[in-house]
Amino acid sequence: MSTFSIVLLVILAVLIIVIAVLYFLGKKAQKKQAAQQEQMEAAKQTVSMLIIDKKRMKIKDSGLPQMVIDQTPKLMRGSKLPIVKAKIGPQIMSLVCDEKIFDKVPVKKEVKASVSGIYILDVKGLRGNKQAEPPKKQGRIQTCPGPRQRKSRRETGEIKKAKINGIYDIIYPIYLFMFNLN
Repeated sequence: MSTFSIVLLVILAVLIIVIAVLYFLGKKAQKKQAAQQEQMEAAKQTVSMLIIDKKRMKIKDSGLPQMVIDQTPKLMRGSKLPIVKAKIGPQIMSLVCDEKIFDKVPVKKEVKASVSGIYILDVKGLRGNKQAEPPKKQGRIQTCPGPRQRKSRRETGEIKKAKINGIYDIIYPIYLFMFNLN
């Protein structure tokens, strides 16, 4: 056998081993996540709260208790989380919101929320039953910027940010899946 074919066989063997390891780690992480989801569903409480503000913030800047920050993995501390600042009774608290419902959370409205610890699982409107809906998508012709708008987008750096967020949107779910941080 030539050296080229030996190198290809070794690379193929390594790839197969890596795929097998990722498959079994993924199955283990899925089981762990399902168990955590069950525990959160069992411990959830319905609370009436006034949503003051919502942002995606780094965990260090979020205003969460120091004990929570200390318990998070070092790699996760730099990533941004959906944080909701809410008034529950007389107390103002910072809570972590579920990624799926973060866009639906209305700001400056009173809502009934299902909360498990400091994690918001679900939100329902209390007064008026109106929730903030995501903006409707426009047609391609309406969203394409003209030459003047393109120049201003380049100057503000909005185009570069969109590319970086695109990469982040691909890598972040893989990171959460592998380390079961979701």
